[in-house]
Amino acid sequence: MRDRFDDFVAERLDRLLRYATALTCDPHLAQDVVQETLLRAQHRWSRIAGLAAPESYVRKMITNEYLSWRRLRSSRNVAAAHSTLDALATPVADPAEHFAERDAMRSRIAALPRKQRAAIVLRFYSDCTDAEIAEVLGCSAGTVRSHISRALSTLRTAERSRRVSVTEALS
Repeated sequence: MRDRFDDFVAERLDRLLRYATALTCDPHLAQDVVQETLLRAQHRWSRIAGLAAPESYVRKMITNEYLSWRRLRSSRNVAAAHSTLDALATPVADPAEHFAERDAMRSRIAALPRKQRAAIVLRFYSDCTDAEIAEVLGCSAGTVRSHISRALSTLRTAERSRRVSVTEALS
């Protein structure tokens, strides 16, 4: 059974770390969250391995671990550098303008409340449905739609404010 768990981790650790990094906006916190989750999963592996989708279950465990994480600093500090994310994923050619926009968006996402951030990451990073997100967050599909709607509204407002600031600075 231990060999099967080790194989699972070897095959999926990169994906789990990328998911946790996108969720937490902090590679160090992401590593801590994944480590804690995998320790808990190892003890329950005989039950988890028998599930239809063990990776989805472990991803849900990562989300729950993040949502219950007690560090207040993690909800506002954006520490993920481009080089860190590129080290976790295959780098692709990206002009400097796209890097700046990605940083700005990451900062706006990091400022969202945790459940809204989790819903946004699950929808747009993991491509989950409302029902899948509701299962991970432990709420109804309507609440998921509300989280996503509020998050998108906040992100749009922040983007408009940023554009107004840039326009005023250039004037």
